[in-house]
Amino acid sequence: MSFLIVLAALAFLMVAAYRGYSVILFAPVAALAAVLLTEPAAVAPVFSGIFMEKMVGFVKLYFPVFMLGAVFGKVIEMSGFSKSIVQAAIRYIGRSRANAVIVAVCALLTYGGVSLFVVVFAVYPFAAELYRQSNIPKRLMPGAIALGAFSFTMDSLPGTPQIQNIIPTTFFKTTGWAAPVLGTIGSLFIIVVGLAYLEWRRRAVMAKGEGYGSSLVNEPAAAGTEALPHPALAILPLVLVGVANFVFTRMIPVWYGAGAYTVPPEVLPGVHTPVTATVKTVVAIWAVEAALLLGILLVVVTAFRRISQKFAAGSKDAVGGALLAAMNTASEYGFGGVIAALPGFIVVSDALKGIPNPLVNAAVSVSSLAGITGSASGGMSIALAAMSDLFIQGAQAAQIPMEVLHRVVAMASGGMDTLPHNGAVITLLAVTGLTHRESYREIFAVTVIKTVAVFFVIGVYYATGLV
Repeated sequence: MSFLIVLAALAFLMVAAYRGYSVILFAPVAALAAVLLTEPAAVAPVFSGIFMEKMVGFVKLYFPVFMLGAVFGKVIEMSGFSKSIVQAAIRYIGRSRANAVIVAVCALLTYGGVSLFVVVFAVYPFAAELYRQSNIPKRLMPGAIALGAFSFTMDSLPGTPQIQNIIPTTFFKTTGWAAPVLGTIGSLFIIVVGLAYLEWRRRAVMAKGEGYGSSLVNEPAAAGTEALPHPALAILPLVLVGVANFVFTRMIPVWYGAGAYTVPPEVLPGVHTPVTATVKTVVAIWAVEAALLLGILLVVVTAFRRISQKFAAGSKDAVGGALLAAMNTASEYGFGGVIAALPGFIVVSDALKGIPNPLVNAAVSVSSLAGITGSASGGMSIALAAMSDLFIQGAQAAQIPMEVLHRVVAMASGGMDTLPHNGAVITLLAVTGLTHRESYREIFAVTVIKTVAVFFVIGVYYATGLV
């Protein structure tokens, strides 16, 4: 019965999200209904002690990233930089390769260390302009952004700094460069199959006469006839964000130390107690925030005339969008925390331990838990905390290197996590002004391709022994 309660809560939230209802409202409803059916007296304590704690903790850590990412994307739009990049891309690559352009830009940013949530905000104005000028249906755009930002550069390519590639290192004593050959093969599989699918969908839809669309929501302003900035200047802020994030990630521990940094009371006499930050847990967040601030500053300085009169209204729109996106994702995070605490979730994790093959066991377990929680990093963390010893023992018994286990687990976390209730999916649709009904088909195809890629890599390992 407890297992059915977990499935019912998950199904309810997925249906609500797909039908366009607010996840901010329905995530706590679904979570607390599951608690009510399990132990009615626990509803209020779980709401305050788990759901709200998780939700507020997420906002505390990540809202500045959402806000700065939204503002960065907005100034890129208002400055005309996105239009300039699009025109250059059309000139040198061609309108027919719009999907490949979007995937490449998203991949460049995420592999450079920019949060995938930030990539959505930064790339959307660029993608919208490219799709509009190419007259490609806007509803296909989320699939291309998902393929570029939520797939191979998130967890497959060796060396990616995304958290999904970092979490396994603490359990398996590996590095982010684990299994470079398998990771590269898996990435190529995702890129080739994903782009082939997106291009097939584009041709099929446009053959029916469908264009970019009208009466769209959250639409960047259309390109005018004004002179645009040089493409080299236009792309500079994107490059700066990626490079600065790389530099800050390495320099912040040097400046503040790798452990805890404490501001003494005499520096801040108004708080009377020391203020302490555990640097290693916030390095990535501080780095991307600093990089985004530099990116925004560069755009403002180099395009001041273009954005000065529009900045007040534009920044309000950006902050409003960031609030909605952050709260959507935070609600999902709270939902995952509640579900992970229920008896039915323990039933799920125990059942997954019965799969005999160690790599298949790890892949199915991590992907399933990521799907249930709606979070790649959350599902992986829960799976590894509960079952990492089992994974390691099975791999060692089968003489499978820890590097292979690392790569399989990382890739599996990015498999079924992008179900309709996933926070990144909801953020992507909210930012692009589209709905699940309009655009989830392409996102789900990317989800399936990512999941198949995990088992493709497992097959390649067993067939060739490559690491």
